[in-house]
Amino acid sequence: MTPGLLGIDVGTSSTKAVVLDPRGHELGVARSPHPLQRPRQGWVETDPEDWWRSTCEAVGAAVTAAGVGVCSVGISGQMHGAVLVRADGSALRPAILWADQRAEPELTRYRSLSETASALLGNPLRAGMTGPVLCWLAEHEAERYAQASWALQAKDWLRLRLVGEAASEPSDASATLLYDLARRRWADGVISELGLRRELLAPLGEAGSLAGCLSPAAAEGLGLDAGLPVSFGAADTAAALVGTGTTASDPPQLTIGTGAQVVALRQEPSPDEDRRYHVFASALSGQYYALAAVQAAGLAFEWAWSTLGCDWPIAYGTLAGSAPGANGVSFIPHLAGAGSPSMSARASAAFVGLRLGHVRDDLIRSVFEGIAFSIRAAATTLPEFERASQMLLAGGGSLSPIWRQLLADTLDRPLRITGSANASCRGAALIGGMAAGIVHELPVPGPAVTVVRPEAPTVGLLRDSYGRWLEREAALRP
Repeated sequence: MTPGLLGIDVGTSSTKAVVLDPRGHELGVARSPHPLQRPRQGWVETDPEDWWRSTCEAVGAAVTAAGVGVCSVGISGQMHGAVLVRADGSALRPAILWADQRAEPELTRYRSLSETASALLGNPLRAGMTGPVLCWLAEHEAERYAQASWALQAKDWLRLRLVGEAASEPSDASATLLYDLARRRWADGVISELGLRRELLAPLGEAGSLAGCLSPAAAEGLGLDAGLPVSFGAADTAAALVGTGTTASDPPQLTIGTGAQVVALRQEPSPDEDRRYHVFASALSGQYYALAAVQAAGLAFEWAWSTLGCDWPIAYGTLAGSAPGANGVSFIPHLAGAGSPSMSARASAAFVGLRLGHVRDDLIRSVFEGIAFSIRAAATTLPEFERASQMLLAGGGSLSPIWRQLLADTLDRPLRITGSANASCRGAALIGGMAAGIVHELPVPGPAVTVVRPEAPTVGLLRDSYGRWLEREAALRP
């Protein structure tokens, strides 16, 4: 029987599971949502037990659809944030997620670090990263903080649930603001200066190595055999690069989901002097990737359609039937703060340029354009984008042809479609297969089936609208 490689990705709003054969062909895929909690303005949390429920549901459906036995398990998950857990793996409180802004005041502690300690991090300061979140927990929830045995990221919490041992690996650890980027280890000097508990940070392995075997209790919940090999796994963006077969010689890749990321693989970390973008460890030992982030993409779409009282068919129909420029309306999509290049947690969203003559269709068009412009502004921070003659496009938020065309026109680059909306899941499954000794070489992706080329007249019109958007976005910055 064909061995099935199971990949699980714990996302912001849902968990996906995919089963591949060893050559990377998709045999079954499923998704199960889990709720977000927003107990206060600026707070974003999830109960980890909801992650487990959605994982069991997604795995069960994907394995049933695949119709083969599972031989390995690989995992990926959303980055940043923190899950405080006891020694037995049970959570002390809901997980604090990447979009949470409560730790913004704690960034002053980072700005007071010595130059030597700060230089180790190589990354801009973001409130939703693990280090600032732990600073907040130590100050505001001292009892829970003191009781905790581990502070984990989403996929590391899931692995603990699967195999019973706490661990992490460089692709997630490098996104915590507690990691020495060049030496690929926890930054003990930074942790000491911040006064955080070093023992909360789990031992580090490598993404494609074996982390343990599926426990009987976890196997029962998932409907799988106990003893299956489980890999250390990788952060979702790092896993997605594996899932799409991206190499250092490829152009930058745009992935759109809850947020959006423009990423480029590198052989050296080479942090940006102005800290306009991130640099993290990749899922492959010794490699790195630069990441320019947009905080709200799918998140902004969902908010806008709910607020404007429309759905996706209406939105796409409006985009197809409207003219570039949204009749002068600009949408600034910073609903969860701004990512690259300004990296401002205090930035906020807005519709700008509204007059009495504007209608809902103008606002809908401006939402699409505002998110595309935000992606363009982030991408231009990367030297790799400026040198690129084309880009890769991945992610479930990039399936519509009309939306793909707007992205190509805005970025003024042909977009090569990677062919999978499940890149993180695919990468997790392949990494799990490597750890189990089933996958010896990563599949080489075939030629792009679809290439979306920019259309010259629209590129010029959008260039003018983008310039106006940049001026308005800058004027609204805190």
